[in-house]
Amino acid sequence: MEFETLIKERYSCKKYDLSKKVDDLTLKKILEAGRFAPTARNAQEQHVYVLRSDEALKKFDECSPYRYGAKTVLLVTYNNTGAYTYPGTNKTSGDEDATIVTTHMMLAAKNYGIDSCWLNRIDIASLKESYLIPDEEEIVMALDLGYKAEAGGDPLPNHSSRKELEETVSYL
Repeated sequence: MEFETLIKERYSCKKYDLSKKVDDLTLKKILEAGRFAPTARNAQEQHVYVLRSDEALKKFDECSPYRYGAKTVLLVTYNNTGAYTYPGTNKTSGDEDATIVTTHMMLAAKNYGIDSCWLNRIDIASLKESYLIPDEEEIVMALDLGYKAEAGGDPLPNHSSRKELEETVSYL
């Protein structure tokens, strides 16, 4: 898909077809897109947990009110001991790096005909406990993946509404 079309057509899917699952080959391509995302100093401290089993998805549902029926959820973390620390600060690149990785996967998913939704209303402490995520890993977000439902999976009515560029950009 042409990039400009892809970024305009991609939206946060809020209802998935419960009978369809992302196939393994397409999922691997999506994960590879995340692997090739740039990270500070190329540290690549991200880690992606693929939640696909009924048990893993049930645990996720206990930690978040949202999944919208998707059969795959990617839980994106970073290692807080290995992420690049900006000189003179205690701020690391971890959140930024994991966000870039996630954005690559989200756009790749759309390119392969897979819908997604960036999920950030999640109980991080419960997720860490449920999946035994190491203390040094910080959960940034979750990305659900699937095929939109025939009824109700369309973009929100305001999806195409955008402020004028002059309202969001300043030249100094």
